[in-house]
Amino acid sequence: MSPEGKKLWNIIVLGFGFMFMFTAFQTCGNIEQTVIKSFNSTEFHGSGYTSMAIIYGVFSASNLIAPSVVAVIGPQLSMFFSGLLYSCYIAVFIYLYTWSFYTASVLVGVAAAVLWTAQGNVLAINSSDSTIGRNSGIFWSLMQFSLFFGNLYIYCSWHGHVHITDLDRQTVFISLTVISLVGCFLFFLIRKPDPEGSSAPEGAESASSLLTPGFMFAVKACKMFVTKEMLLLSVSIGYTGLELTFYSGVYGTCIGAMTRFGTDAKSLIGISGICIGVGEILGGGVFGLLNKSNRFGRNPVVLLGLITHYVAFYLIFLNIASDAPLAPEGGTDLEAFITPSVWVALFCSFLLGLGDSCFNTQLLSIIGLLFRDNSAPAFAVFKFIQSIMAAVAFFYSNYLLLHWQLLILVVMGFLGSVSFFVTEWVAQSSRRDYDRY
Repeated sequence: MSPEGKKLWNIIVLGFGFMFMFTAFQTCGNIEQTVIKSFNSTEFHGSGYTSMAIIYGVFSASNLIAPSVVAVIGPQLSMFFSGLLYSCYIAVFIYLYTWSFYTASVLVGVAAAVLWTAQGNVLAINSSDSTIGRNSGIFWSLMQFSLFFGNLYIYCSWHGHVHITDLDRQTVFISLTVISLVGCFLFFLIRKPDPEGSSAPEGAESASSLLTPGFMFAVKACKMFVTKEMLLLSVSIGYTGLELTFYSGVYGTCIGAMTRFGTDAKSLIGISGICIGVGEILGGGVFGLLNKSNRFGRNPVVLLGLITHYVAFYLIFLNIASDAPLAPEGGTDLEAFITPSVWVALFCSFLLGLGDSCFNTQLLSIIGLLFRDNSAPAFAVFKFIQSIMAAVAFFYSNYLLLHWQLLILVVMGFLGSVSFFVTEWVAQSSRRDYDRY
């Protein structure tokens, strides 16, 4: 196999590995609060929202040590062992205990930081200036297909079920655990690329510099965090963390709690996840490709993402009862402002995925442009801010009614978009000054 063919093979295997792993994990995150509400045990006192808050909180802190872990054992083994911890978290739902549930949450938070650091390294060393865009697109598309398969399985398994029995839960989570393990072992098919003079994209770090020892890496990240551009972008990044929580955990729970949607409300969680995936893949494909050819810059895409999200938030406010995120296992009989519509709910799922892809593709693009000489600490800061805000959102989701959660998203979406517009203007101004001289 040619060197370029080997690198393309590695990217495809990487994408399939993540697709299998996140078919299991994203499906787990989407349904876990609903499953926990259905769990009939006086000894279990866990919360899906609290668990996800722990995961993202630990994830953010662990970004400082993850590069050292990957440096010691290598990216391939790092992804494998991280994947095993993801599988353990999913397997905890087969027999639920409070102590194992929260212990696994902490371990997955550490694993997530190591996994994504290793993924970035594999992507970098298997890409060149001319292939980084293509390889990123291949990986993104393959990973986002995870939203289809896992959620389709949930729909088929829970179709017509009003209550999730212990057998239903165990069957689903045994299957998801196996799927996650398949993804772990796929990482062993990644081959070591042939050494070349300069295979990494211009301005991107080599494998060794990506894996800076933890202390120095933390110093670099802290210095980068207080730059003008990153402080501005932190508001936009924070918003993506909040809406990540909403579309990946809260909204599915709301749909499953709406008894007005009929006896299939629980299985609609799966269809909602598929619609989010359609929006993510469509937006990621279209706007990812437009990064190089869009002469109007990134601002129009972010503006489209904001408008898309605002339409979704308004329709959700009209369509979903305000107590849906906190409703008991039996659901809620309340209505919002219109007669609850399944089609409106699923259309909102699509809009949430589309808007999320608008923000994320443009944030990745502008961070790669502004911090091309130090992309590793820049993306670590990105993950740190996003994870912290996701943890905060999962925490308040335990207590706030739906309309308050939507209000927070509306305000943060506006502030995040304005901060992005200013950062884009600064970036374009700096680029014109550079071209002039």
